[in-house]
Amino acid sequence: MSLKNPYGDFEISEPQALRALAHPVRLAILEHLQRHGPATATGLSPHVGATPSVVSWHLRHLATFGLVLDWDGATSKRERWWQAVARGFRFTVPEGTEGQSASQQLRGEMFARNADAPQQWLLHEEPRLDPEWRTLAGMADTRFVATADELRQLEESIEELIAPYVRRKEGSAPPDARIVRMLRYLLPEPGDEAPAEPGDDDTATS
Repeated sequence: MSLKNPYGDFEISEPQALRALAHPVRLAILEHLQRHGPATATGLSPHVGATPSVVSWHLRHLATFGLVLDWDGATSKRERWWQAVARGFRFTVPEGTEGQSASQQLRGEMFARNADAPQQWLLHEEPRLDPEWRTLAGMADTRFVATADELRQLEESIEELIAPYVRRKEGSAPPDARIVRMLRYLLPEPGDEAPAEPGDDDTATS
């Protein structure tokens, strides 16, 4: 596991690490540390829905796989402080049955965790935006035909395009900049049906 993509994310490829992260409390812990910075188990507890002792156990488990580590910037030694090793993480699907099963388990937890994010944004964040930002927000549901290599190249191009914004320090951003969250799903279809040709379907969307 290493930091090697344009975002500086933590790369995960070991089935055991995928299974370790495929837990709602651990995902919540890691997300909070990545977004808000170092914290103690006690400080994390109300944000992840678990007692400090349970959070502490999960933190040690995440540390086993290098996803979190001790933070040496704490002024008090009474509690153990933790930090995420990177601002984000990503994973590759390992070969073999164990790897496939582990990646499916982690994907399931991640999909479930983010399933309600757009609705929560619509209810709580969108009403507080000014008109300019409201018009920029939204989603797209696009289907296209591509080979595996083409899809890989497309994803790499997207990463290279937005990497400077992801890695930009908030303090160095322009004064009118805001944090933006992008949820990107790549959902290849099995290919057991021939792609529809334009005009084959009587329905249309706009």
